[in-house]
Amino acid sequence: MQILKILALLYSLSGVAMGAEWCYKSQVSCDNSCKGPDEWKDVASTCGGKKQSPINIVTRKVTINHLPPFKFDGYQHAFESIITNNGHTVKLNLSGEAVISNAGLTGEYKAVEVHFHWGKNGGPGSEHTIDGEQYPMEMHIVHIKKSYSSVSEATKDPLGLAVLGMLYQESPNRNMKYDSIINALSSIKYPGNKTTVGPVSLDSLLPPHCELMKYFRYNGSLTTPNCSESVIWTVFENTTKLSKQQLSAFSDLWFDNRTAMTENFRPVQPLNGRNVFYSGSSIASVSTVLVVSISIITFLNL
Repeated sequence: MQILKILALLYSLSGVAMGAEWCYKSQVSCDNSCKGPDEWKDVASTCGGKKQSPINIVTRKVTINHLPPFKFDGYQHAFESIITNNGHTVKLNLSGEAVISNAGLTGEYKAVEVHFHWGKNGGPGSEHTIDGEQYPMEMHIVHIKKSYSSVSEATKDPLGLAVLGMLYQESPNRNMKYDSIINALSSIKYPGNKTTVGPVSLDSLLPPHCELMKYFRYNGSLTTPNCSESVIWTVFENTTKLSKQQLSAFSDLWFDNRTAMTENFRPVQPLNGRNVFYSGSSIASVSTVLVVSISIITFLNL
């Protein structure tokens, strides 16, 4: 009888632990106990901090400071990697051989992971937004200071991580550079599934380097619990193009056997007085185009 009581206690405690599991808003329902983004601070108190990510970048309020371009080392090298459905996203592990520097960074940061956030069948799904616009997908290339050996170690340093955020737009044409990743998705449909992908290079996943000179920069956090506020964020202004079919392929994955893996993004967080910097001298935003268009119309009517 005593053993049964102990087993019952252990079961109830495991239920509490499972109840504290975090999830995305698209997973929350009446019949499960996972905690959506509004409750992540109950899973990790850091998620209620003042420097959280992602954010909405308001282009008319950014500070232009002419940040220099990145120096990319090893980005051109093709590699094979294990691609995994970890229950929250699709993740590729990297060896750390690819390194970024310059661009206002204090030192070198090595790439250790690539993962994605997306919508439903090509619908809105990016984490960062620009002037309120949410893009179909966002890729994060996670870097840590070269002296660290893991992301968990780097999170103890307020400037321990540098994450590159790449936004995607829909194109009528297929992007063949993404074929190896897209083709691998059918083999990792369920959490815990993994397979080998490649050869692929980080350069092949990004626009040409000359298109990466315009970017936004701010200090923020990881966008999943424990939401450590230790990230130097870079969000590129130029986008990568994928076809509707390629974007929709990510929606064929599953969080679990009952829930489709769609809209796996955290809602934008308050800026709380943080500065957002811009590397260029002008911003090709919707608001900028609107102002120019109104000025032209006004001039023509004079």
